[in-house]
Amino acid sequence: MHTLRHTFATHLQEQKVDIRVIQVMLGHKKLETTSVYTHVATEILHEVVSPLEKLQAA
Repeated sequence: MHTLRHTFATHLQEQKVDIRVIQVMLGHKKLETTSVYTHVATEILHEVVSPLEKLQAA
């Protein structure tokens, strides 16, 4: 069951669902509990653009 919940949360995060929405869906009281899943969603990390990079491009 834990693996299913973990996979579900990771896929939601890779689809860019807000972590607070995932928190509610999983029934977590604390955001820290949900944030455990953030280290797995690596595709999102590759898509993040630093605000500094946006300034340099302008």
